[in-house]
Amino acid sequence: MSGLLGLPAPTAGEQLPPEESPMSLTLTSPAFAHEDEIPKLYTCDSRNISPPLAWSGLPKGTASLALVVDDPDAPDPAAPKTRWVHWVLYNLPPSVQALPQALTSRELPSGAAEGLNDWNRRGYGGPCPPIGRHRYVLRLFALDTVLPDLKSPTRDKLLKAIDGHVLEEAELIGTYERAGRSPY
Repeated sequence: MSGLLGLPAPTAGEQLPPEESPMSLTLTSPAFAHEDEIPKLYTCDSRNISPPLAWSGLPKGTASLALVVDDPDAPDPAAPKTRWVHWVLYNLPPSVQALPQALTSRELPSGAAEGLNDWNRRGYGGPCPPIGRHRYVLRLFALDTVLPDLKSPTRDKLLKAIDGHVLEEAELIGTYERAGRSPY
């Protein structure tokens, strides 16, 4: 009789061979937990710098990483009409496991490139919701390829370019509401 993985079933007292469980891609920040508030430091109400990010569990065959940060609740979470893009990065080398706080375009890891946010500029633009509490979705994609030069792509152009190349993705969501701007 066959057991797990087609091996003979263990007899009493015998242990099954350890299974190889693939690590799952995870994206975290030491600045905020998943679904918690993004500290003011990383928003338009303060220094408007990028938060520190870290990831682990890259799938086998990862050739590069891409990161998209956007707000699906724009302009009003009660009646969202668009996704507001805050940051677009691609061709992050798989050897890089984190991005520091306040990363600038000049400090990107070698080979990495930035696309355009919805302010029509490169780099990070922090949360600045006009009304209510918004969600900010940070999505990290492990890709099986290094992308060609996409010449400052928008979020949509990058997502089109990575279609068919995503090995795995991870998501980190933060929230932010500006003081005195609640619709309730």
